[in-house]
Amino acid sequence: MLVDCHMHTPLCGHAIGEPIEYAMMAVERGIQLITITCHIPMEWEAFGQTGIRMQRHELDDYVELVRQTADQARPLGVEVLCGIEAEVFPDEAHMTPMDAILAAYDFDFVLGSLHAQCLSYLTWLKENKVHSDAMRIDSYFRHLIDGAQSGRYDSMSHPDVIRTYGVVRKFKPAQHETVIREFLQTIVDEDICMEVNTSGLTKGDYEVHPDPIILDWAAEMGVKLTIGSDSHRPQSVGQFFDTILPLLQSKGFEQVHYFRKRERIAIPIHT
Repeated sequence: MLVDCHMHTPLCGHAIGEPIEYAMMAVERGIQLITITCHIPMEWEAFGQTGIRMQRHELDDYVELVRQTADQARPLGVEVLCGIEAEVFPDEAHMTPMDAILAAYDFDFVLGSLHAQCLSYLTWLKENKVHSDAMRIDSYFRHLIDGAQSGRYDSMSHPDVIRTYGVVRKFKPAQHETVIREFLQTIVDEDICMEVNTSGLTKGDYEVHPDPIILDWAAEMGVKLTIGSDSHRPQSVGQFFDTILPLLQSKGFEQVHYFRKRERIAIPIHT
């Protein structure tokens, strides 16, 4: 069984194609289950509004759109689940409205994403005088640790995305092994997952999220994985799975996971 647990809809403002088109592409790629995970609404404008994420009043439309897609995709042999890509952020005051959304909706799956490139996090870095690359990377992973300990998320998404979009000039995981291993250990301790996000192969240094050396540490430490394409267009569904799944298997991972009604389900990696 193949699953893809990270994709978006036009409601986020920067994805194209209707969800049923993503499901149809899943059929072509031999994927039996997809989880749609649009960006959660956030009140502070610095998190991005138009063109970045749906608005609070669109949430019911989102849930209904995914439900309708599930009905349409079922005869095709594809199960469609309803998830959300939630934010990770160091200021808890901005998390309160988000927590209300998470409490109000029965999502199957909640991703935790710290979008280091967003004005919200760049503002936090500036206000807290976090200037050097080393300080930024350290802060980023320590905030991911806080996120993993918060109990909000089922899986921590694209966990080294700070390397992209010019937030830091260089990112060499081996130079930050201590804090990254602390992050990985927190995932193990909290019994949640880390996402392998194949969209990293399309941007920045054109490497999977997280970097293969982080995957080595994760395999050694017993980290559980989810996998997602982070698709913003139907053609991206399952992108690079044919190379990344064998890579994971070669590193010693035997399973990936998905979530239904927030319950983790393991499936073996077959290559």
